[in-house]
Amino acid sequence: MRATLTRYSVPGWGDGELWMRGRVVLAHDFSYLDSGGTDGGGDRFGPRPLEGAASPPTGTLVAESSQRGHGSAPTSHQENGPDLGDAAEDLVGRLAHYLAGIDVPLGDVELDFSWATPFQHAVADELRRIPRGEVVTYGELAALAGYPGAARAVGSFCAHNRFALLVPCHRVVGAGGLGGYGATGLAVKRRLLALEGVAP
Repeated sequence: MRATLTRYSVPGWGDGELWMRGRVVLAHDFSYLDSGGTDGGGDRFGPRPLEGAASPPTGTLVAESSQRGHGSAPTSHQENGPDLGDAAEDLVGRLAHYLAGIDVPLGDVELDFSWATPFQHAVADELRRIPRGEVVTYGELAALAGYPGAARAVGSFCAHNRFALLVPCHRVVGAGGLGGYGATGLAVKRRLLALEGVAP
């Protein structure tokens, strides 16, 4: 089965790229828009453009092309045929509801961890168990995953998370503050935590 790419937009939030093979997510990336701020210009928070237009992160899978969705509501566009879009459309809808502040389940989404080390897999598994509205420190997450003392490695894993929102790295904070949030920056992390009712 070929990998498929769905590009979609969520007004007020930004654009996503969702790589799937059947119902399994190979990667999900999201390029966030400015929340409005003082200039209201809608610039992207992070300097990193969406990646994966040619292939998912493994770089070994054959992918179909797609077109970016635009409009006033969450949209998803694929050129992969009608039989391959149901799982992607369902997940795009759930992600859009999540970004609208609705408590929707994302922990049941099947993710491809065939590339991951045992440490990375354990961290991701524990992180997906952290409920909406709660946070853990990097050190706490390392201990929960069975690797006490590996807080720095947890931070590195989160900085390179290939499953935006599906592996909720925004719920991991530093012992003395928010910590980092990859290339997207702390403004996005604050906004996501606020969406979940956490006062950062």
